[in-house]
Amino acid sequence: MEEFAALSGISRPTVSKYFHDPESVRSSTRARIEEALEKFDYRPNIYAVNQNRKLTKNIGIVVPYLADPFFAEMARYLEQSCIAAGYRPSLFSSHGEQKLENEILDSLRSLKPAGVLFAPLGRASDRAHIEKFCAEVPTVLFDSNLEGLGAAFIGSDNFSFVSQTVEYMTRTGEPPSFFEMRTPANPNANKRRKAYIEVMERLGFEPHVIKIDGEGWAFEEIGHQGALRVLEKGALRTNSVLCSNDRLAIGFLAACYEQGIRVGRTEECSFRVASNDDHPFAKFTCPSLTTAAHDYDNVAGCSVDTLFELIESGGKFDDRTETLFPARLVLRESA
Repeated sequence: MEEFAALSGISRPTVSKYFHDPESVRSSTRARIEEALEKFDYRPNIYAVNQNRKLTKNIGIVVPYLADPFFAEMARYLEQSCIAAGYRPSLFSSHGEQKLENEILDSLRSLKPAGVLFAPLGRASDRAHIEKFCAEVPTVLFDSNLEGLGAAFIGSDNFSFVSQTVEYMTRTGEPPSFFEMRTPANPNANKRRKAYIEVMERLGFEPHVIKIDGEGWAFEEIGHQGALRVLEKGALRTNSVLCSNDRLAIGFLAACYEQGIRVGRTEECSFRVASNDDHPFAKFTCPSLTTAAHDYDNVAGCSVDTLFELIESGGKFDDRTETLFPARLVLRESA
C-alpha cells in the first residue's frame, strides 16, 4: 500500500480509508484512487489486511467430503449466503482424513476467521483437536454432531427420516431390512440404525440389520459390492430394503440390475428399495429412489444465521444450542 500511495501521489492513510469505505473520501479523491488502481493494477492483500483487524470478514466452511453431492449442495448455499452478507468464505474439504481435518483447522486459525461453519468427519475426527479449535474460534457445527463442541449444532432429525420410511414401507408391503456399513463414516448412520430398530419394534416387527464391509466415503461402490454379496447369498428376509443413505442405495440398485431383480412398486417388480437423504441424483436413478429428504434450505440457512448471531454476540453463546429439522418423505418408483 505504501508503494501504491507513492506512485499515485495520494497519502497512505487516505488510501487505507478508501479501502475500508470508498464513500468516506471525497469524490474527486476517490476518482484519482480508482484511476490509479486501474493504471497500476493494485489489489490489496485481504489476508494481510485482516491481520490488523480485531474482527475479519473471513468465514471458514469445512466439509468432510466435497465429492459427496449433499455436501457440495450445502457448501454452495453456505458460500452464497456468506457472500450476500458481505463476508469472504473459504471452502475446505477434509476428504475423509483426520490428519487433513486437523491441518485445515490449524490453517483457519492463521486466517483469523470471524467464524467457521464446520461439518466434522464424526467418528474419525480428533475430538481433542476440535475442542481446542472451538474454544478459540467461533464455530457452528452442522450435519454431524459432536456433542458439547462448538457454540451450536444445526442438523437433520435422523429419527424423523427413518420413522417415515419404515412406517410407509410396513404400511404398503413387507417390513424392510436395514442395509448399512459395518463401520459407518458418519455418526448419523448410527442414529438411523437405532431409529430403525425402535420403530420396527414399536410397530410389532422384528428388526433385521444387514451390515456390509467397507470403510471410507466411496458409498456407492461399498453399497454395490455389499449388495451383490447379500443377494448372492440370499441373506434378505423380505423383499424390502431400507438403506442407511441414498449413496448406498444407488449401489444397491446397480447390484439388483446386475442380478436381474426388478425393483419398484408395480406388479411386475419383485423388490422394493427405499433410503434416506434425497441425494441430488436420487430422482434420476432407475427406478427413481423413494427416500426421506433433508430440508436443505433450512439446515443451511439456520447454520449461517446462527453463525452470524454468534459473531455479533462476541463469539460466544450463554448455552450451546441444537436445532434439528424434520425430514420429508419423497415417494418415487423404487418403493
